[in-house]
Amino acid sequence: MTLHAPVLDGSQKLLLAGYLESLSLVERLHRLLLDVVKDEFERLGLLEINPVQALLLFNIGENEVTAGELKSRGYYQGSNVSYNLKKLVDLGYMHHQRSEADRRSVRVRLTEKGRGVRRILTELFMRHADAFLARAIIDAAGMEDVNRSLKRMERFWTDQIRYIY
Repeated sequence: MTLHAPVLDGSQKLLLAGYLESLSLVERLHRLLLDVVKDEFERLGLLEINPVQALLLFNIGENEVTAGELKSRGYYQGSNVSYNLKKLVDLGYMHHQRSEADRRSVRVRLTEKGRGVRRILTELFMRHADAFLARAIIDAAGMEDVNRSLKRMERFWTDQIRYIY
């Protein structure tokens, strides 16, 4: 069986090219964010956690959540949630406690040490936002436009997964 590429008109080709570029950018931006966090932590001598774990702490913030909620709320996108949670608990960045309502479920929240990592990332991201403005890279309205577009793509992909069957 031979598959033939569909014939696209000019606007379809432009949209497809832009879409593929967006996919590539999202992937590269995520990897670069991890590198930026890694560099910041190396500069500060904070070497016992990795950037994925640091972002997990940042995203949890002051919330108390279950491991299952981490993914459903979008706090964590990795595949090894259990490993990272255990490591963060063992290193003293998170508290964990069995849920009173469901003994199978474990609730986690940041310790003071975990909140310290969150403060480091908050300061880093604030410096980035200041630099965006100072260098005229992007302003608040431009960031809002980017986020609005990314949220529409997120909704589209979520619907693709949800309605696949």
